[in-house]
Amino acid sequence: MNKIMEDKWINTDEAAEYLGVKATTVREWIKKENGIPTHKIGRCWKFKKDELDEWVKSGKSAE
Repeated sequence: MNKIMEDKWINTDEAAEYLGVKATTVREWIKKENGIPTHKIGRCWKFKKDELDEWVKSGKSAE
């Protein structure tokens, strides 16, 4: 069950909290199309924590 909770989709505010930045920063990354791994579901942007982890580890978050 814990693995299921880790794999859930998170929203922009939760992604910002997870990454330790402000939600406005995440929204700017989405607008700049700098490679932040996001998926649009309906009108909402959603994220997977494991994809965010890989993005940070790749160094693309610093670009």
